[in-house]
Amino acid sequence: MNGTDDQLKPMPEDFERVLAIVAHPDDLEYGAAAAVSHWTKAGKEVTYLLVSRGEAGIDGLDPETCARLREEEQRASAAVVGVSALEFLDHRDGVIEEGLPLRRDIAAAIRRHRPELLVTLNHHDTWGDDGWWNTPDHRAVGRSVLDAAGDAGNRWIFPEQLGAGGLEPWGGVRWVAVAGSPYATHATAVEEADVDAAVASLAEHKAYIEGLGVKESPAEYARGFLGQFMEATGRRLGEPYAVGFQVYPR
Repeated sequence: MNGTDDQLKPMPEDFERVLAIVAHPDDLEYGAAAAVSHWTKAGKEVTYLLVSRGEAGIDGLDPETCARLREEEQRASAAVVGVSALEFLDHRDGVIEEGLPLRRDIAAAIRRHRPELLVTLNHHDTWGDDGWWNTPDHRAVGRSVLDAAGDAGNRWIFPEQLGAGGLEPWGGVRWVAVAGSPYATHATAVEEADVDAAVASLAEHKAYIEGLGVKESPAEYARGFLGQFMEATGRRLGEPYAVGFQVYPR
């Protein structure tokens, strides 16, 4: 996030279904959970799609054990912000490949859930002006979400999913919103209760946070990390707190 003071536009609110697609457990908690809390409280239907189970995310745990633990943490984390619908695609953590297999899986999920809003995580090379390099998984998934948003509406792309495959084309995606982008264009204003929910949601990833070598408690770490971003984004929207997104209209 580049910390610019440029004014942000309010995020659209006239949608009913959201499909949030990210590479790993914890990705949404680092960038979008307060907005998810705001949406679910408003009665919007939100589904999480995790491309991997995050099995390569904790150095001290073997992948099989890590995958089970991180899935449990993700389910607990999602529940805090009102999300009970989660799916995992089981692509390999750390080596997710951008290409037709990933686009096919994401297009199928879009056709299945028929969202108006897609949410993903930063797909750009870096996180902003500080130059921190983004991970290949984030880049691959974010770019594939943008591509699959169009694939899902075209009956001649992945046609095996249609008819006998049980799905129909879905061209109803109206926006793709990228959380954590250094080029945010819009923001969702959130209440203090949503901030608290986002902090609690990230804190559910206890094993992952401890694996990072964090000395604070998960809740203290989450409050410190998320609070500064939501306050800074709020100033750019003229609100106490907000969650920023780079929005691509469809």
